[in-house]
This record gives sequence, C-alpha cells and structure tokens, in this order.
Amino acid sequence: MDLDVTAPTRALAAAAADLVRLLPGRLLDPVLAGMVLTATPQGLELAGTDRERGIRLSRRARTHAEGRILVPARPLAETLRNLDSVEVRLVVEGAKLALRTRNARFALPLLDLAAHPGVRAAPPRAGALDAALLPAVAVVAAATSRDDALPVFTGVHVKQRGERLVLAGTDRFRMAVATLPWRPGTDDLDVLVPSGLLTEVAKQASGDEVMLRADADRVGLSWADAEVSTTLLDAPFPDESRHLLPEVDCAVEVRADEVAGAVRRVSPYAGAHGAVVLDVGDAEVRVRAADPQFGDAQEAVKATVTGDRFSPAFQPRYLADALQAFAGRTVRMGLRSGLRRSTVISDVDAPEADLRYVLMPKRI
Repeated sequence: MDLDVTAPTRALAAAAADLVRLLPGRLLDPVLAGMVLTATPQGLELAGTDRERGIRLSRRARTHAEGRILVPARPLAETLRNLDSVEVRLVVEGAKLALRTRNARFALPLLDLAAHPGVRAAPPRAGALDAALLPAVAVVAAATSRDDALPVFTGVHVKQRGERLVLAGTDRFRMAVATLPWRPGTDDLDVLVPSGLLTEVAKQASGDEVMLRADADRVGLSWADAEVSTTLLDAPFPDESRHLLPEVDCAVEVRADEVAGAVRRVSPYAGAHGAVVLDVGDAEVRVRAADPQFGDAQEAVKATVTGDRFSPAFQPRYLADALQAFAGRTVRMGLRSGLRRSTVISDVDAPEADLRYVLMPKRI
C-alpha cells in the first residue's frame, strides 16, 4: 500500500483520461469504477476493468516506493486534467491517495483493492497492423449499430485472408468494408469485435503498429505502452461479399468532397425524414432534395459517367458519412438499380487500405 511516485503531469493526465474513455461510461459498482495503480521500478501502470473489458496503460515515472492501490477513476482523471504543474507526486497517506504539487494537495479515498476482480492480460498475438491504417478501421466501426438489442450489428467482423485483414461493419442500412495489409501471426482469425472498442483504439493508439490479439473467447489490441482486451461478441455475421459484386448498372467517378459539399447544402431541404436524390446525367450528378414544408434545392457536380442513367435516393446522413470517409479523394460510385440493390463507394486510386462503403437506397 506504500505507493509513492512522481510523474509528468500531462502524460499521466492523458493516460488517466484514456483509461476512463476505454471503460464503459456507467459503472454502478464503485470497485469496478476504480483505477488500479501499480508502481514498479519501471514506472506506473494504470489498469481498469468492467469484468468484460480490461485495460492496462504504462507510463514513465520515478518510483520512490512500490505498491498497488485502487482509487476512483474519474475523480483521479479530472484532478490530473486540471493541474498546471509540470510534475505531480502520488503518495499514499493513510487511507487516501494524495496528489501533491509544489503549492497544492488533493486527496482521494482508497477503495478496497481486495474486492477488485483484477485485470486479465490480453490474449496471445494474432498479427500486426500499421497504425497508419487505423482511420479505415474507424470508418468501419462508425458504420455499426448502437442498438444493443441486436448485438451482431454492434460489432466489427474481423477475419484473415492470408496477408490481408478484412473488417466489415453494418447497421443493416449501410455497410463499410476495409481490406488491409497486415503481418499475420496465426493461420485462422475470424472474430466479432465490439465496435466501440475499435473506435476508441483508433483515436488513442500511438507508435508504428498495433498488434491484434485473440483466443477462443477474447480479443485484444496492444501498442507502444498500452493493451486492451474484451470478450468477443457471439453471433453469426451476415456475408458482406454479396454486396461487393463488381457488376453495376452505372459507374460514376467524382470528387468526394464536391458531392459531400452538395449533399451538405441540399440536405436541409429534404425535411426530417426525407431523402437526397442523385440524378445521374451524361457528365454530371445533380444532387437534389424537396419537401413541401422546407422547399427544394439542387446542385450539379461534374462527373464521369458510364452505364445506365437513373436517380437513386439515399438517407442524407448516411450518404454524408460515406463521402466523408473518402475526403480529398476521387471515388467510384457503383450504382445498381432497384431498391434492394446496393450502391458501393470506393477509392479510384486503390490505396493500400481498400475501403468500400455500401449504401442501401431509400424509397421516396
């Protein structure tokens, strides 16, 4: 219990904030809402768990006395965030953890460490991914559902195809699929990962690579000085390949930013539950929307068009999200006629991260 360390305030505050964001937002059990601090000769480890998810973050610190304690996570993170000193000393004083700077002292109560279930180590390494590819992972995670009543759609399906890693996420109305190069350490990987975890990891991960870890019932990610793991979602994921067939009725090549800008300006005229229509012409796409209460608007964008001409309609927010994923690039929109036929948006330049965004048309 005699923990005593001195650490750079900014780095420690960032680590505490990261851990709080990785833990679920509402933990009623104060023990599970706590943060385990472990001081070793190598520095300070911050850890937490909700019994399903486990987080371990390591930070540089000068250790004056080794020890392990449990303190309320959010109050600790908030206190560290508001400090303006270069360094902070964390030292156990009786039944409290004192945070000391040159001219201030703050004290948090110690929680019952013996009642804490402990933080499980991440499962074995399954392979590694370049950290530069994480934005594509974030796009796939953002396409999933937030409805816990259908857990299969709250996860990202991650499977291995040799030296490529395929990630797919859907909320039933749209789907994002990324095929990324990676360095496999196993011959068979097929898991359903909670999308919220991948979203936060994509924001936090540092260094050159992120390691993916997995076993029969858990999946984890680790990088630089951090590791996170969680239980797998157990549900069959729908086959995404039927939405990615190369045959289309019409192909449109256009700058994503130009269409996104037109969608943003036209969308207010679609009404609360309306649609944005893409009128495909010979050398342009006309983005339009109309509603008896809000009026009507249209804007033309230059495009290269091959195949049939028709006018699919989409939910404005979904179309905007899809185009935002390709900001600054030229995209190919593969359109298929009929309400049950999907539209696939992909990058014309075929970058290292092969990202494809699938949208289902909307009935007007």
